[in-house]
Amino acid sequence: MGNPYAAEVTPANVSDRDGAVLMFSNLKFSNMKFTLPRLKKVLCDGSYTGDEFAMKIYNVTGAQVEVVKRSELHKFVVVPKRWVVERSFAWLDKCRRLWKNCERLISTTLSMVKLAFISILLRRY
Repeated sequence: MGNPYAAEVTPANVSDRDGAVLMFSNLKFSNMKFTLPRLKKVLCDGSYTGDEFAMKIYNVTGAQVEVVKRSELHKFVVVPKRWVVERSFAWLDKCRRLWKNCERLISTTLSMVKLAFISILLRRY
């Protein structure tokens, strides 16, 4: 449905791949057991390709990485499964405070992302 299970905000010098591994690692050890035991696949875009990233995610979560790439450039085609992530980012774009990162602390930015999704979910139900 596009609802986030976890979020991580990192400084600009941390790559997206390392941030994803960090997010799953923090999620795993939050209660000394993995919080999402039924997780089977992690859907990613083309920037997460590679066996090294897939092995890191598998070691942390036990889930497979599925990379969903665009079929052709410069054409608008709805790619199966990719629209779920894109829709979630579009929801965040409606939150004015997240348009630009004006926060001093990373923890504040992460809190704003969580509050934005809470607000979105409360409006839906």
